[in-house]
Amino acid sequence: MNLLFDYDGTLHDTAHIYIPAFRLAYRSLVQRGLAPDQDFTDDVIKSWLGYSPKEMWTTLLPDQPWSRLMDASAVVTAEMVRRIADGQARLFPGTEETLQQLKNDGYHLLFLSNCKKAYLKQHQATFGLERYFEDFYCSEDYDYVPKYEIFLRIQKDHPGSYIIIGDRFHDLQIAEKYGLPAIACGYGYGREDEFCGASEIIKDIRELPEAIGRLL
Repeated sequence: MNLLFDYDGTLHDTAHIYIPAFRLAYRSLVQRGLAPDQDFTDDVIKSWLGYSPKEMWTTLLPDQPWSRLMDASAVVTAEMVRRIADGQARLFPGTEETLQQLKNDGYHLLFLSNCKKAYLKQHQATFGLERYFEDFYCSEDYDYVPKYEIFLRIQKDHPGSYIIIGDRFHDLQIAEKYGLPAIACGYGYGREDEFCGASEIIKDIRELPEAIGRLL
């Protein structure tokens, strides 16, 4: 059985480092005259977590082409990588123990995130993610196409049954399109209406082994 994990909002408590990185990047756009000067609440900024950088910036500023927004995206990545390296990143409580338990139980853990390679690499170095995951997929390697398209590649690389685990509609879309069971992480950044197609909803990562057991 393959367990396909999202990362931000599922395993990583991302808002802690994303909110200041977003504000820094947005100020750079305002200074360049590419965005209106406005304030964003923390909740609004959190609502973008789970989106790919390209999807997020072009949705937020639809009048600007991605080519003009890439610099701001790079600012976010650099600032987040800096904060991770400084020890500011944190996984949700119980994450590492839960991943180890699932691996010990014989599940195949796979990683799929709407992230950049530099971001993934820093998290690997900080948390030793290779201890748990057999393979890693980040959307930058696929020009930020939707996760359900990347899944077709993952499925070829890792045949077998799947359970999808994530906190946003991007993850639930995989399950919906391919008729797969999905566990929604209700403690992350998704809204309740994003979980209508989930097989299970958990409120803590430590509930995951039992939720998987119920699906099997």
